[in-house]
Amino acid sequence: MAQDPQPTNKPFQVQVAQRVTRLPPYLFGRINAMLYNKRRAGDDVIDLGMGNPSDPPEDQVIEKLAEAARDPRNHAYSKSNGIANLRREVAGKYFKKYGVRLDPESEVIVCLGSKEGFSHMCLAMMGPGDTAIVPAPYFPIHVYSVALASGNVIALEVANSDKFLSDIAYTCETLYPRPKLLILNYPHNPSSVVVEQAFYDEVVKLAKRYGFMVISDFAYADVAFDGYHPPSFLASPGAAEVGVEFTTMSKGYNMAGWRIGFCSGNAEMISALATIKGYYDYGMFQAVQIAAIVALRHTDAAVEQQSRIYKGRRDTLCDALTRIGWKCDPPKAGMFLWQAIPEPWRSRMSTMDFAMMLLDKGNVAVSPGSGFGPAGEGFLRMSLVENEQRLRQAVRQIRQCLSDAEADFSSEAQAAGSASS
Repeated sequence: MAQDPQPTNKPFQVQVAQRVTRLPPYLFGRINAMLYNKRRAGDDVIDLGMGNPSDPPEDQVIEKLAEAARDPRNHAYSKSNGIANLRREVAGKYFKKYGVRLDPESEVIVCLGSKEGFSHMCLAMMGPGDTAIVPAPYFPIHVYSVALASGNVIALEVANSDKFLSDIAYTCETLYPRPKLLILNYPHNPSSVVVEQAFYDEVVKLAKRYGFMVISDFAYADVAFDGYHPPSFLASPGAAEVGVEFTTMSKGYNMAGWRIGFCSGNAEMISALATIKGYYDYGMFQAVQIAAIVALRHTDAAVEQQSRIYKGRRDTLCDALTRIGWKCDPPKAGMFLWQAIPEPWRSRMSTMDFAMMLLDKGNVAVSPGSGFGPAGEGFLRMSLVENEQRLRQAVRQIRQCLSDAEADFSSEAQAAGSASS
């Protein structure tokens, strides 16, 4: 008979999995904590930090959701890969917009938001010792998902697209074993860098030459300005042989909280994702999927209008920042302005400290570029989710905050000079 273990005074120790301890620190924690506390205290903080759409979906989409939710047949478990009609609608959009033919049965899967799908795709594709190339500065989930899958990350800067392609080839030539996965994200978050179709043509050639798979995060496919049309990775010849693309209804359709995303492309990669999802979830609430069909089928005009709204906000924010002396480069796509911190502030303090100062003294929340990796130091990401009046007010508060801070710096310098003399 087994004996009971001897009692010990040592405290019980939880042993967290290495995949969790390997995660990089979450650098937005300080910003989020201060934002929460200030709003709890009643401060009116203008939040330009998170790309969380503030406009509602179309009425007909909401009405279809309510109608479908009243149907008892829609409350059972749904297929984890999505209902057939929704997958057909996604395939139809790809053909109509990009000329890409997809088999909705084997080359399209519905995800609980593209972030969930992306994370589970990394889990399906990566393992210990595998390496992924990610764009830098990087959207955090592009690194976290690889780390959670026990993979390694090499971050290559995306500011110059030709150099990025050259760096990919060089990495594949010099690294052993070669990278297993290339993660792309255009229009890029956070930097708003864009590419043309020829870029993806070269990516496909590199993937076939060096044997890596490709995941294209195409979250901002529907938000573009000034005649620019973001190309789809899958529109390049041979793309579906080497990779997949994630799209979402969060941005152009204003359905972020609905958590509707899609993965399309390589059938084997889709199948692997379906296997993972089959173990992890029972699929999306069917009423949401039915409403998404209506959105994809009938609201193209509203999606185009939403881009015009974002363009107006982009122009308003850039104009206001230019008026206070900041150099602003208007993005061609996406929901963000990637803004260099002006001198002398860039030399005086870290990006995180600058962002904390704007929040603490100016009641304006922005995302510090360092939260997107070392390549983001010296920049801020400012989202276009507030209306134009609030954006102008945000810049006025930034100007006043920096004016007050400059006066404080001058006073401190004078005091230091007096003390030294």
